[in-house]
Amino acid sequence: MLLQTVPARRGLQWALMGMRTFWRQPLAMTGLFFLFMALVSVLSILPMVGGLIALVLMPSFTAGLMAATQTAHEGRFPMPGTLWSALRTPTQRMAMLRLGLLYACGFMLLMGASALVDGGQFARVYLGGEALSPEVVQSDRFQSAMWLTMALYAPLSMVFWHAPALVFWQQVPPVKSLFFSWMACWRNKAAFAVYLLVWAGVFGAATLGAMIAASLLGDAQMTLSILMPLALLVAAMFFTSMLFTVKDCFSVSEPQLA
Repeated sequence: MLLQTVPARRGLQWALMGMRTFWRQPLAMTGLFFLFMALVSVLSILPMVGGLIALVLMPSFTAGLMAATQTAHEGRFPMPGTLWSALRTPTQRMAMLRLGLLYACGFMLLMGASALVDGGQFARVYLGGEALSPEVVQSDRFQSAMWLTMALYAPLSMVFWHAPALVFWQQVPPVKSLFFSWMACWRNKAAFAVYLLVWAGVFGAATLGAMIAASLLGDAQMTLSILMPLALLVAAMFFTSMLFTVKDCFSVSEPQLA
């Protein structure tokens, strides 16, 4: 396995390849993304440990979505069971769960940092323990905690971006996968900047489209009703594109799917 450096323009290609692959199997990829969201949501509402379990399983589900992308890219229909393909064998399961524990620890440290700013209000809202009100959103402390969390989540994302695929397909040890993921993101930061700008533009276009549609219908309150399904569709395409960032950043063997 060799780390590769790609030109900035590859960021656009990653996004386009994700979109093309998504539209090869739109029903399957949309259904799998909704299943992923539903599982995380259900786990998160379980009392006491639900949120922690959801965090631990996030890398496994991410690897499952990448496996589904590979299947769709090959022109085949990914089945629902593909979502937990990273947990099928005992060896893979233990490695992925270790990676998940590392992710959960990193995320909770991030939430802890935000709590130092606003006493934990943002963390309680984000983790589903407290209702969100206009007064809370407009609070200076809440907004400071939110921006701090976003700033800290960027390096956390870089550390874990490639890790699920490296652990699942290349049997890289979880801790070592974090180092490789960070280096891949850092060495290809120009391509990732283009990649994220493309997806920001796609989401912005979806938002504008929802506003225009609501205006034509003569009901501004419908904007959110139109935007939500569009946003979920864009999110599903975004997750579909993640596999191609891994394939370009590493010279590795093709994923072998069960």
